[in-house]
Amino acid sequence: MSNVRKVKRVLKSKPTIEGAGVHLKRAFIHQRVPELDPFLLLDDFHSDNPQDYIKGFPSHPHRGIETISYMLHGEIEHRDSMGNRGVIKSGGIQWMTAGSGIIHSEMPHGDADGRLWGFQLWANLPAARKMMNPRYQDITAEQAPVLTLDKGVMVRVLCGVVNGVKGPVSDIVIDPQYLDITIPPETTYTHNIQPEYTAFAYVIAGAGRFEPQTEDRKAPTIGIESVVVYGEGDRVNIATSTDGVRFLFVAGKPIREPVAWYGPIVMNTQEELVAAFDEYQNGTFLKHQTR
Repeated sequence: MSNVRKVKRVLKSKPTIEGAGVHLKRAFIHQRVPELDPFLLLDDFHSDNPQDYIKGFPSHPHRGIETISYMLHGEIEHRDSMGNRGVIKSGGIQWMTAGSGIIHSEMPHGDADGRLWGFQLWANLPAARKMMNPRYQDITAEQAPVLTLDKGVMVRVLCGVVNGVKGPVSDIVIDPQYLDITIPPETTYTHNIQPEYTAFAYVIAGAGRFEPQTEDRKAPTIGIESVVVYGEGDRVNIATSTDGVRFLFVAGKPIREPVAWYGPIVMNTQEELVAAFDEYQNGTFLKHQTR
């Protein structure tokens, strides 16, 4: 029998500073919400003031995770220890699998009006894949299909499948969906998902009700910079009233393994974590041949 997911909890993003002084909103972090496994962190960097972001994220290491950067406005220049260099532009996404280890920098640049808006999501890797070779999938806005569904609902498919249309990011361990969904006013949208997968939504414009209303349960209206953490079920139901809503929808297969985390490195045990930082200090961190 089909089961519409209920909202398990709602989180509000909080201001923080990362990198060399980038002002951003932290939507969630794993230690606070362990039921979001395999997702570890979601940051929302959104400013019209270059002083909030121009110093960026100078060279730093990653191991054991995937970092997913999605840009709405402005761009981020990426450079790394494998000799890669590129720019994630408006509407583009980079899915970076750090695997065994990489050292990279991410330097943001605003658009012509100084506006920068993007998101970085971290996804965990299972123990069997934590030391895989680093890799990238760099996707431009033109490569990500945008579907117009019934009643004017629009879905940009970055990863996963919607109505038989597959997103350009593929072959990811946790089998994720990453969608940018816009629902117009006075509209209800139902989206099917794997019942055993973790799922959440992050509201970036407008407001909506992220579960059906019943006689004994009134669905709250949830607005911007809020994370909707879903319970179990095989579909979600989102409705709008006088305002429409735009949100990121993310789902993936949970890993259900221990997490040992410090800074930019996520392993399974404290011993592995200490070993990773020792390698970073003594120059043996990188396992993949650089160019």
